[in-house]
Amino acid sequence: MRDEPAFRVPPRFAAMSSGRSLDQRVEVETPEQVVITYTVAGIGSRAAAAIIDTLILAGITLVTVLLISRAAAVARGLTGLAAGGAWLFALYILFQFALVWGYYVLFEALRDGQTPGKRYLGLRVVQDGGYSISLSASVVRNLLRIVDLQPAFTYGVGIVSAAFSSSGKRLGDMVAGTFVVQERVTHVVVPAATPAGAGTPGAAPVVTAVLSDEEYALLERFLARRQSLDRLRRAQFGEQLAERFRAHLEPGAPERALAELYARERSVRSRGIAARSDTGAAREQHAIVAQGSERWLAFAGLLENVRRRGLRSLSEEEVSEFVAAYREVATDLARLRTASRGRDADSVYYLSRLVAAGHNLFYRQRHIPLEEAFRYLAFEVPREVRRSWRPILAAAALFFVPAGIAWTAVVMHPPAAHEFIPPAMIDRAEEGQRRAEEGTGYIDDPELFRPVMATAIIANNVQVTFTVFAMGVTAGLGTVFMLLFNGIHIGGFMGLYQSLDILPLLVAFVAPHGVLELTAIAIAGGGGLLLASAILFPGALTRSEALVVQGRRAIRLITCSTLMLIVAGLIEGLISPIPDWPLAWKLGVGAATGVIFVLYLSSGVGRRVVSRPGEEYAYAEIE
Repeated sequence: MRDEPAFRVPPRFAAMSSGRSLDQRVEVETPEQVVITYTVAGIGSRAAAAIIDTLILAGITLVTVLLISRAAAVARGLTGLAAGGAWLFALYILFQFALVWGYYVLFEALRDGQTPGKRYLGLRVVQDGGYSISLSASVVRNLLRIVDLQPAFTYGVGIVSAAFSSSGKRLGDMVAGTFVVQERVTHVVVPAATPAGAGTPGAAPVVTAVLSDEEYALLERFLARRQSLDRLRRAQFGEQLAERFRAHLEPGAPERALAELYARERSVRSRGIAARSDTGAAREQHAIVAQGSERWLAFAGLLENVRRRGLRSLSEEEVSEFVAAYREVATDLARLRTASRGRDADSVYYLSRLVAAGHNLFYRQRHIPLEEAFRYLAFEVPREVRRSWRPILAAAALFFVPAGIAWTAVVMHPPAAHEFIPPAMIDRAEEGQRRAEEGTGYIDDPELFRPVMATAIIANNVQVTFTVFAMGVTAGLGTVFMLLFNGIHIGGFMGLYQSLDILPLLVAFVAPHGVLELTAIAIAGGGGLLLASAILFPGALTRSEALVVQGRRAIRLITCSTLMLIVAGLIEGLISPIPDWPLAWKLGVGAATGVIFVLYLSSGVGRRVVSRPGEEYAYAEIE
């Protein structure tokens, strides 16, 4: 019996565009039932962060090339052999592959959603609901870069999707259930409190706020944007506002008088003094600001200290102090939101940023325990493969059925191979006749370069399966095309070898690694079809919710296919090309890998899946 996944949506998650600024903002309700506001990172700042990260990647690559070249030269000088250089080059291929695909994933997962570029610009990736990004979410969003990068590595798809998304999400964020926020804690200067005795006989008169909230917001918008206006329009707007607020302006130039009025109004409001026209909740809003401003500034300083040192470095007493302060400002924010009655006030935004930063610290994923990693690989991944047998079977059909048709077509009519098989592959098949007669194997096997061949094969095959998976976000069209395309080419190529009576030559090469490699393609295709099902058949969920659920499932399938391709690549590079091994031995290697894989799939049968904070679904499985 297997329970269906239950999607857990945060109680409140809404995107909005500020009335006071051009910033996109997202509201999230925390587990403490406090609504906090995040500012969505703009496309420009994200692009700048990407440029910084690209430069860092280029620098690491350059340094690595220089070190590898130097080490290879030293090894050749000491031994007089090129074998050391071949192994070093193989390691470089693996390192470069890991760098390209792992840089963003590991930094985001282990550094709380920040690559060096994002950290420099104050950006952070967080999961829907305000949770710290998990490793699986980071993997999903970064594998989808394959699609977001198009066309031709311009990030055109990602930019367009982010521009049209109310929360600035590119396709990778939509599938991963993440968004990128601008995270710079704002600071305000709290004016001195109203002098004691104000309002009593002989004391200085109490200064009141004279503008309504709407008038104050209008004045603030003008002063914030005046520099971007041409001189004529700026003068016109200034005169119109001066006429409107003439009763409250000091003598002088209109724009200067408006700036002085705004400064007075802001100072008064920050001290909690309401306007004469304010009643009820409006007056309470100003009182909350007056009572809490010093506490908020103290928490901002404490927050900066904790972010710099980390929660784990604090003593028990310091942690208790920080938790108590966080609860106080969270309570203030809840009261302030109620009192502001939905108005977009500076104080609400400022306090929301403080609470959001504190929330991220509490729910930050510090590290990935080895026990959790083992449980994921040993139980969750094989369980998901068993659970997803339907999309995997569909992907296998899309791959193997066209392969069988192409095989039959070429065997029955060999000239048909020239219609869809690349000329280079046809030339290899024709050369295979000579190699079969000489007994030299499917390809040249310079033992010296086997490590390089193995690592290059691993990198290429894994990238292909990444693409098969990512193309599922095109409603499955890209995944289906890649499965059909590769199936037809592989089937036609095998049919060509059979038509030339040299099929055993190809089988002897493919047998050791083929079981794992071909199965991995079907599993990765199943992951792509899961994404497609979220778009085409979301069921009771919205498409965005379904994408997150199916994305979490699909990444387990990609983990499985990647592990399989690593093993298959090692076998293909180190064992498959050996010409001296008889066909029975190589078939035995393939059979052994199949048995081991079946045993792996059976692990974790009967175990129960337990949901964790930030996960979007949980299901139980008893087999």
